[in-house]
Amino acid sequence: MERHWDAYCGLSLVHFLAFPQCQSGDDAILETAERILYDDFFSAIEISRINDSAIRKQVAALIAQTHARVDFGAHPIILGNRLNLNSLNRQERNRARKALEPYIDQAAEIGARRFVLLSGPDPGVAQRTAARDAFVSSLQCLAEYGRARNISLLLETFDREVDKKALIGPAEEAAAVALELHRDFPDFGLLYDMGHMVLLNEKPSPALRKLKPYLQHVHVGNCVKVPGRTSYGDSHPRFGFPGSENDIPELVEFIEALFEVGYLSDNPPLERRPAVGFEIKPQPGESSAAILTNLKRSWREAWALVRQGQPA
Repeated sequence: MERHWDAYCGLSLVHFLAFPQCQSGDDAILETAERILYDDFFSAIEISRINDSAIRKQVAALIAQTHARVDFGAHPIILGNRLNLNSLNRQERNRARKALEPYIDQAAEIGARRFVLLSGPDPGVAQRTAARDAFVSSLQCLAEYGRARNISLLLETFDREVDKKALIGPAEEAAAVALELHRDFPDFGLLYDMGHMVLLNEKPSPALRKLKPYLQHVHVGNCVKVPGRTSYGDSHPRFGFPGSENDIPELVEFIEALFEVGYLSDNPPLERRPAVGFEIKPQPGESSAAILTNLKRSWREAWALVRQGQPA
């Protein structure tokens, strides 16, 4: 691609994966956020809980000063506390919803406009429809709570059979959930991850076409699909990690699919440029600095090889 990616999209980084020591919300939040926000390779940061209110204010100020966009990722909270928004037990479902509401407040405090979450575990075929209905109900409640704070929800799809084993899930089912939410919450959106795509046995263009009406964000990254290999599952290894699925050729294919379906297009308005985020985590023996270099080098090399597709 001859033109710079800034003409088509903004790049973001999932802070709490690139710096996994920050997932608790306590350690090294400010200094690691600074490393992202001072780096103009990224135009946005995806951050999670910040337990110290003084640090939250400092991070919010830094985001504003550096003119960055910010999304709030609830994954460490949901997964760490085993919150299940699609539980068939009403009390458990309500507890999960209530546990997330203070973090929507945190998202608003740091200037985020989107709150990213995932579904609970898949209960199996027999109870899947009931769990989906329960999940939609939880999302509606959270979307209403977020609306009062100018926060919209983003649902990220996850694998169903390998690692997270989440209810949502396949692209077609995610689109059905989004369709239902859109009736009352037209700003509700979906986030599709390149690594999760592989674990779902999906292909870029068909999956992205199903999601396109609701697709508001994408992640690029990697996974290990073969049992027994190092970092098996949804571990977010760097591009080209031994035994993994995604490297530069797969990244090129994914970017080209984003053009094919119209997610990426010529000259989008600056304030509405689509976002492409990196969801990559250092594996044992690796450093955050190394994987940041890996993702930048991989993106630059892939972008140079992209042949822009025709808009859908």
